[in-house]
Amino acid sequence: MRTALVIGAGLMGTSAALALTSRGVDVHLTDHDDSTARTAEALGAGTAGVPGEPVDLVIVAVPPAHVAATLADALRRGLGRGYLDVASVKGGPRRELEALGCDLTRYIGTHPMAGRERSGPLAGTADLFEGRPWVLTPTPGTDTEVLNLALELVALCRAVPVVMDADAHDRAVALVSHTPQLVSSMVAARLEHADDAAVRLCGQGILDVTRIAGSEPGMWMDILAANPGPVADVLADLAADLAETVAALRALQSADDDKRRGGAAGVEDVLRRGRAGRAKVPGKHGAAPKPYETVAVLIGDQPGELARLFAEAGAAGVNIEDVRIEHSTGQQAGVVQLMVEPRSATVLTAALRERGWALRQ
Repeated sequence: MRTALVIGAGLMGTSAALALTSRGVDVHLTDHDDSTARTAEALGAGTAGVPGEPVDLVIVAVPPAHVAATLADALRRGLGRGYLDVASVKGGPRRELEALGCDLTRYIGTHPMAGRERSGPLAGTADLFEGRPWVLTPTPGTDTEVLNLALELVALCRAVPVVMDADAHDRAVALVSHTPQLVSSMVAARLEHADDAAVRLCGQGILDVTRIAGSEPGMWMDILAANPGPVADVLADLAADLAETVAALRALQSADDDKRRGGAAGVEDVLRRGRAGRAKVPGKHGAAPKPYETVAVLIGDQPGELARLFAEAGAAGVNIEDVRIEHSTGQQAGVVQLMVEPRSATVLTAALRERGWALRQ
């Protein structure tokens, strides 16, 4: 691939453009808002404006509702040899393109499974897609050259290609992406009018659950409006679990021993199933999840402390597999949870204590 045109210079389009330009591809940028394209250009993502001749690959990075119209226009104008989009919904746009009578042999729907809570070109980064799955949804009619261009794009962005059927993709993202966004937002919505004293008790659990609730509502409305059926199906199942759990919790309040036992069994069941589902989530580098030991270290909130902690773990010959930081309420301190291989936990604990670190049991 020598040349590319990115239509839509938001987070996804700018990130793809930055990755391509950093690897020597001549990238052109357009957006319905010229100032957005110029901002991406100023960031080094390419050259704002339509190229004078067809490019190797046209990348459409617009909201799902505008994918079909944008692609149809690009196909009509002959802007490239191959065309793809990076929208988070795949089945709907393809059916719209078919209804418009477009020749889809030169097109493939794709979806990089990456993103941020921020949007716009200023949020773009060249490494956004590194190591992330990038779904490709070819059909029997997809031209081999177009599929190869899409695979080259994925390789240049250092992502991992995953081939799926378009509708299967939409059901999958409804489960693992779109529904979690709504659930996070619904939990966070409980905090909007909560008493300030209650909110001050927030710990790591509520921070984890509500992190993605900080995403831009307009962006998510575009996504959810393009995939409402599969999301509603997952929410319906979730609602059934929720109703059963509410009933089980009410039973725990009963004076009747049998009802209390039934309620406890119901709550335990959903907790057990939740733990089993969590265990299926891929672990480090997409591999099967592995159990880690946690070494909790008390740390001051001051420059250099975290770097010193990591350096001393390295000096002990221990690789940190994952890390989490809990900040103490009202204090300039916190707890750093270092996740390490079980066989390394004892070594790390001894080394850190020897170096004067305070560990929490």
